[in-house]
Amino acid sequence: MENNSPELIVMLTHNDRTVANAHDIFEQCQNSKAKFWGFKGSGLPIDKMKQLFAQMKKQGKETFLEIVEYTENECLIGAKMAVECGCDILMGTLFFDSVNAYCLENNLKYMPFVGEVSEHPSILEGTIEKMVSDAKTYIEKGAFGIDLLAYRYTGDQELLIKEVVANVAAPVCVAGSINDYQRLSVIKEVEPWAFTIGGAFFENKFPGSFNEQINVVCDYFE
Repeated sequence: MENNSPELIVMLTHNDRTVANAHDIFEQCQNSKAKFWGFKGSGLPIDKMKQLFAQMKKQGKETFLEIVEYTENECLIGAKMAVECGCDILMGTLFFDSVNAYCLENNLKYMPFVGEVSEHPSILEGTIEKMVSDAKTYIEKGAFGIDLLAYRYTGDQELLIKEVVANVAAPVCVAGSINDYQRLSVIKEVEPWAFTIGGAFFENKFPGSFNEQINVVCDYFE
């Protein structure tokens, strides 16, 4: 998809769970250059999730909830959680027609996983051709875009990103394990719609404080 500058989605998550002090970190970093913010469906009680999304939206941020679940029931629960929280985009879940229908009914943008996703933290398996084909099917059915766990892939990670972005005419978010400049350079070259960073900021993989790391990454794409 044509997109000149990939957007950073700051995920207030570490080891695939929302961190307990997510609200404090957002308050400290809400004036950073990042416009897209999100977290996972696990780690915070629902009332805290609602408060955090409300605070993000008050600051004009685009908001994301990522659900790392693999059964239809758990994925549907995640979609309902996203609607209850009032976030803008649901990322993750394996694609189910029931989840897709629920998102469409509730005007929730849906970006499901493609490929064979399993385990916690997630791993991605399957052929690139099948992932491209599945992505096209999901988009035709009404999904907004896809959540691509490229750096959790057991095959050729860079080829996967290039092929999916080149062949899927919808937003592609490269999510998970972007933790160095080599991977950022691939994102910059291929230009997906967006990419997530969470754990790398908590592990200080980039220079400076949490806020400074966000701006360093945003500046890299300017």
